[in-house]
Formats: sequence, structure tokens, C-alpha cells
Amino acid sequence: MTDKVVKGKWAQFSTRGLPVAFMLLAVLLVWYVGTWVLNAPGAIERVLPQDGTWHWRDLLTATMQMQRPVLPAPHQVLQDFWSGMVDWPLDSPRNLLYHVAVTAESTLWGFVMGTVLGLVLSVCIVHSRTLDRALLPWIVASQSVPVLAIAPIVLVILGSLGFAGVAPKAVIAMYLCFFPVTVAMVQGLRSPQRIETEMLHTYAATRWQALWLLRLPAALPFLFPALRVGIAAGLVGAMVAELPTGAQAGLGARLLTGSYYGNTVQIWSALVMSALLGLALTTAVAGVERLALRHRSHA
Repeated sequence: MTDKVVKGKWAQFSTRGLPVAFMLLAVLLVWYVGTWVLNAPGAIERVLPQDGTWHWRDLLTATMQMQRPVLPAPHQVLQDFWSGMVDWPLDSPRNLLYHVAVTAESTLWGFVMGTVLGLVLSVCIVHSRTLDRALLPWIVASQSVPVLAIAPIVLVILGSLGFAGVAPKAVIAMYLCFFPVTVAMVQGLRSPQRIETEMLHTYAATRWQALWLLRLPAALPFLFPALRVGIAAGLVGAMVAELPTGAQAGLGARLLTGSYYGNTVQIWSALVMSALLGLALTTAVAGVERLALRHRSHA
């Protein structure tokens, strides 16, 4: 029995874990090679002796330990990443987790607002042909405008109205969140077959009863993939909103500060943290999806 369990776990790791481990090793190898190639000119010019009395190993060591590299080595990013979490108090602007909390707050508020807006718009579009023709083209067209162009305008308008702090950044996050939710829910709410809708009509069900009993349950498999896309897009929107304001907190502000001072290691550690935050948020949505769909399948 023990051998079977071990073989089963090894087979599971071989099918799922090995490809991931292989890709991770390949990325690290390419990253280290890129670090050597991109940092070599600077190391030769500024670090190594100018008389040429150095070996290729000296060049390799210099490229992996530069203070302001063009491309930091993975171990440099890992060291800065770890130092940014444990060497400073949680309420310090030097702590990465402090910036994570600021960006996550804007992202979650924007995600909630975008989800609610997307649900309301999708219900209106499905139940009104006029709104379908009037709203849907503009909703699609809204995503053709780059968020970098919209963010300063939104921030200036909301700032003139007295909104500051989380609210402007949440609005930018909402702008990127609502679109996938709206499009997916329109498709999901229209997914019930005609025979199902006609059956509800025979029972004299109202539109809201049909929405609650038929359309919304049928749309759940469409909703949650859109929510995963939406929360990832909301994270991007929150970080972009931190750039034009010169914010002092948030992962976007951390990226901006690193670019001001040429601290590429800080930039990369903030990028890694933003990727991990995005992974955590999408994983949380996926967990809610499993619970909701499992409850639906048991119902």
C-alpha cells in the first residue's frame, strides 16, 4: 500500500511538478546568462582593473555583484526581496509588505466596484435590447483607450472633487475590472436554453425570478473565470494609478522610486512581489469558485 502511494505521488509530481520545475530552471538559466551578457560592458568599464589583468571568472563575479546592474541576478533580487520584508517594521515605507497592503487595498476595492458594475450592466444589457445596442459597443470601445492615458485624467477629476487616497486608484482598477465581468456575464446570462426559459414562462415567473432561479446559476461558470481575469487586471490598474500621482506608498510607487534612483534591484523585487500578489489574489478567487461550484453541484 505504501509503495502504491509513493508511486502515485511520484506519478502526480512527474505530470505536474516536473514541467514546472524544468521551466523554472530554464528561466533561471536564461536569467543568469542575460545578467552576464548585459552587465559585462559595465563591469569591464567600471569594476574590473583597466590594465586587463582579469580572468573570465572575475568578469562573471563582477556581473553578478554589481550595485546598479542593467539586469540584476536572481540571487540579488531574492536578497533584496527578503531584506525588504524582514529588515524593517511593517509600517515602514521600506518594507515591501507595507506597499503590498496599500496596493492590495486599492485592488480589492476596485475589484468589488468593477464586479458590481459589470453585473449591473450585464443584467441591463440582457433584459433590454435598447441598452444592448446602446451600451455594449461603448463598453468594448472603452477598453481600446490605454489606461495610462485615462489614469491622469481620472485622478485630476476626482482630486478636484475632493477624492484622494484609495478612491482614485480604486476607480482605475474598476475601469479594468468591469469589462471582463460584463462580457462574460452577458454570455452567461444568455446561456440557458430556450426550453428552460419557456418552462419558467409557463409557471408565470417574473423576469427577476427567471434571473435569480435560472440565468444567474447558469452564468456562474462564466463569472468566475472573468473574476480571475478582472482581479489581475485590477492589480495592474492600481499600480498604474500610483505612477502619475507620485504616490509614496504602493508597489507602483516602489517601482517609480527605484526608477528615479536607478535601483534596478528594487524594481525587480517589486515586480516579483506584484506577481506574487497577483497569484495570491487569483488563487483566492479560484478557491471561492471551487466552493461555489461544489455547492452548486451538490444542490
